[in-house]
Parts: sequence; structure tokens; C-alpha cells
Amino acid sequence: MAANSGQEQSRWVTTVIMSTALQNHEISTILQRHQHRVRYSESVEIGSVIFSLSGVAFILADTQDLLMTREEPFFKRIQRFINIHRNSFLVLTAALHGPEEWNVMFRIQRRFLGSNLRIIPVHNSAETVKLMLTIAKITSKPQADDIRYQIAKTKAQILENSPVWKMLQEYQLHCN
Repeated sequence: MAANSGQEQSRWVTTVIMSTALQNHEISTILQRHQHRVRYSESVEIGSVIFSLSGVAFILADTQDLLMTREEPFFKRIQRFINIHRNSFLVLTAALHGPEEWNVMFRIQRRFLGSNLRIIPVHNSAETVKLMLTIAKITSKPQADDIRYQIAKTKAQILENSPVWKMLQEYQLHCN
């Protein structure tokens, strides 16, 4: 059964909508290599990757680019992105997350504090694709329902086998 589970994981395929700016990007190539259907659109925010069936959207940014450009245009782009996408992630890529990179991330967090934007630092394209696929898969309808069921089942088993729960039940029996 474990082997079957692994095969099912590798067979999960979805449609990904990407900004046309990412058409020749390594991330596009990796997604296609994983057999995902990649569609390009000029109507989505530059640098965005959208998993519409999962309801998640990612906007990609290179920390080095942000260090060399003005923040305000980038902040406006992020604001438009989070206004459209309820479940939004900013993926910040840096080969090394040193003090300058963490400072950029801190400024973005401070600017968008309280919004629905979640910021994820990554090191490379392979890591970016892996995290996007993980998030998209676990938030897709059948997977999310299965995860909720597994959590509820595990919780019930923990309660059922808990020594504290058994002690409370015995205590209740003695009090009646």
C-alpha cells in the first residue's frame, strides 16, 4: 500500500496558469517536466503562478533584484496581487539568505502585516516548484478533504488511547 501511495502522489497533475513573463523560466520547464499543464496569460500579475483548482497563487521575486530596485513599484504589484488572490504567497528567492536578504523580507512583512500574504524564502527553482506543488496539492479539494479526515481520525485515536482521557473516564465513573 505504501508503494501505491507514492505512485498516487507522483500522478497528481493540475493546470497551472503562469504570467507570460515566466514562459522561458526554469520553473515553467520543471512544472512541464512534472507533466503539469502550463498555460500562460498576460492578464495575470507579472511573475505569478496560479493553481486555480487549489485556490492558491504565488508571486515570485528574486531578492537580489529587489535590492537593486525601488520598493514602491514592487509593493504596488504585491498589493494588486493580494487584492485578487485570497490565498496568496510571495516566494522570495536568494541563493543565500544573509542579513540584506532578511532585511528585504522584514520590510515586506512589515508593509503587508495583517494581509493575506504569506512570505516564503527559497534558494532555487527546484525548491520553489516543490513548495508550490506541495501547497497546491494539499489545498486541492480531494486532498484537503482526505487530510481533514486523517486528522480527525488521528485525533479520535489519540483521545481514545490517551491515559489522561482514560483516567478522566474512570474518575467520572467513580463520582457517579
